[in-house]
Amino acid sequence: MYAGTLCFDLLLGDVRSLKEKRSVVRPIVAELHRKFAVSAAETGDQNLYRRAEIAIAVVSGDLGHLKDVLDRCERWMVARPEVELLSARQRIHGDDD
Repeated sequence: MYAGTLCFDLLLGDVRSLKEKRSVVRPIVAELHRKFAVSAAETGDQNLYRRAEIAIAVVSGDLGHLKDVLDRCERWMVARPEVELLSARQRIHGDDD
């Protein structure tokens, strides 16, 4: 069994309040969950309205499948026009950890 995590550090576009931030972040989290069947949540920078940290987690019995899902999620996030991806940190844990 393998567990993978991917954490995105995002700079949001034309956002001027926490309410506007939620209107950008919530659809991203929901779409990650729906499109890729991953667990997704906003995990940091909740008090900063132009920054967001979104993390996803995946569990799979196949390492290749896990890496493919994480890579597709990262490519999808890079293509989002309303956010700028500042960094993406990927970690994979296996039975040996």
